[in-house]
Amino acid sequence: MTILFNALIDSINWLWLSQAMSVVLILVGALFFVAGTLGVLRFDSALTRLHALTKADNLGLGFILLGLILQADSWALVVKYLIIWSLVLLSAAVASHLMGQRAYQNQQKGRQDVDI
Repeated sequence: MTILFNALIDSINWLWLSQAMSVVLILVGALFFVAGTLGVLRFDSALTRLHALTKADNLGLGFILLGLILQADSWALVVKYLIIWSLVLLSAAVASHLMGQRAYQNQQKGRQDVDI
């Protein structure tokens, strides 16, 4: 009976610990999203705004997905989260490269205040 009770206590502690870690990771991810948004609103040039947005959003999504992985019920769900994160990282890299290239071309032409 004591072994069963100790196993129950250990599982309850792990459940509480994983939920607390999940909440902390999701809140950290949300803070990165807010920081990226403030960077877009605050910075002057298009390239610095783009840098702030892509770095903070990719890291914020990573923290949020790590928090969700702790709450996942199956390995299939974990794999889906990792596939989603990798696709978002890939698409964000391509999109930010294209937008940065366009902003750089506009700077070379002398149009400093043209947005992307």
